[in-house]
Amino acid sequence: MSLLEVKKVSRFFGGITAVKDVSFEITKGEILGLIGPNGAGKTTVFNVVNGFYPPSRGEVFFKGERISGLKPHQICQRGLARTFQVVKPLQRMSVLDNVVASAFLRAKDRKEADTIAADVLNFTALYDDRNVISKGLPLGKRKRLEIARALATQPDLLLLDESFAGLNPSELDESIQIIRNIKKRGITIMIIEHHMKVIMSISDRIVVLNYGEKIAEGSPLEIGKNPLVVEAYLGEAQSA
Repeated sequence: MSLLEVKKVSRFFGGITAVKDVSFEITKGEILGLIGPNGAGKTTVFNVVNGFYPPSRGEVFFKGERISGLKPHQICQRGLARTFQVVKPLQRMSVLDNVVASAFLRAKDRKEADTIAADVLNFTALYDDRNVISKGLPLGKRKRLEIARALATQPDLLLLDESFAGLNPSELDESIQIIRNIKKRGITIMIIEHHMKVIMSISDRIVVLNYGEKIAEGSPLEIGKNPLVVEAYLGEAQSA
């Protein structure tokens, strides 16, 4: 059974169609890339899946349960967490307290929350920065903190919205390894990313949106050579 099923989802804003009849599934343990030009509807799909917007039409199922219409915190409690394209740490709090706050979704007390947070901070290579006030972190570490906060909720499915944007080459390599290690922990991932070398190297499958509609789905190799995708987004064929 699929972990996540998006069934003919549409989202309208007044007379504007942001997403139209989009369907796809995610199998437990895989990394699904979601790509397309700016304005294609990628983040809107994320917002529908995690409950920020209800679908105008269609349904979303997670672990076999219909989650369409639930609030984001209710969906997070069921094991689906996300990051945001614009990172939003609790700026006046330390890195540790940012992660502890997320850990309380599962933790029974502060001791357990501290244990969860320490594990996540070690995993994301942020433990040495645990006492730093989050607004003082450089962009690369703020991006990692966003991932750490989501991981502290102990999700089964993690949605990553442009977690690589603005990173330098060494930060890119670090972040790619973190994503691969997240997968090794058994966490399923759906990721929006414009960095094609990244998305092609880490994704098991890729879904492509254009003008709110799905135009292709397949392996990185298939997507990189798909003429519709090349015309709409890539500009030239890509190798996986």
